[in-house]
Amino acid sequence: MSEEQAVIVERRGGVMVITLNRPEAMNAINGALSNGLWTAIQELDADNSLVAGVITGTGRAFCAGMDLKAFARGEDIGPLNKFVRSGAQKPLIAAVNGFALAGGCEVMLTCDLIVAASDAKIGIREVKVGLFAAAGGVFRLPSRVGYAKAMEMALTGEPITAQEALDAGLLSEMTEPGEALNAAIALAERIAENAPLAVKASKSLVRAAAMGIEEDKLWEMQVPLQKSVFASNDAKEGPVAFAEKRPPNWTGT
Repeated sequence: MSEEQAVIVERRGGVMVITLNRPEAMNAINGALSNGLWTAIQELDADNSLVAGVITGTGRAFCAGMDLKAFARGEDIGPLNKFVRSGAQKPLIAAVNGFALAGGCEVMLTCDLIVAASDAKIGIREVKVGLFAAAGGVFRLPSRVGYAKAMEMALTGEPITAQEALDAGLLSEMTEPGEALNAAIALAERIAENAPLAVKASKSLVRAAAMGIEEDKLWEMQVPLQKSVFASNDAKEGPVAFAEKRPPNWTGT
């Protein structure tokens, strides 16, 4: 299967929908999927007409993690490591249907917002096969679900339900089965209504704060962002559009 078949990319206005497309393997991560996902993220960040992205999966899973058969064959999934380390410059929303396990959970955690169907199951199961969640899961979960729940998930390898994820603050929204993608796209479209530079700056500062960076450092990080955003054409357009009671025409400049 080629990269294009393993990952399907669709544009809906200012939103890119990235679909993991190996349903026969519950969208497990092999070389083609890893490369296809990273290629899509690079395209998202490079296209000024796109403001946000949504990642979802076909079939009964968002992503069931690493394809262990592909791993045993030595397939290169290096691009996935690039993705989970750097994410995207633009906001990413995970639309989780079914299982988001192991590496699939870590792809989900790389996203900024998560929408999940009520029948979703989320977990890092690596300890059950002699591994640990080395793609960010073990140290990203505490800031998303709290220390106790993160430790429980990491040590038992048992998944949590969508309701537990919602109660822990991991989800932005829980939907009926089959509706996660529509809800995630609607959320992305709400983001896409806003000024791209302002959205990008806001994302970077919120993520830095969630990572535990001290406030003095956050103030320092904000200085160049504030200079560039507040001096942008969009910063001029926003107040004018508000005064004229019309939708703003954002240019991302």
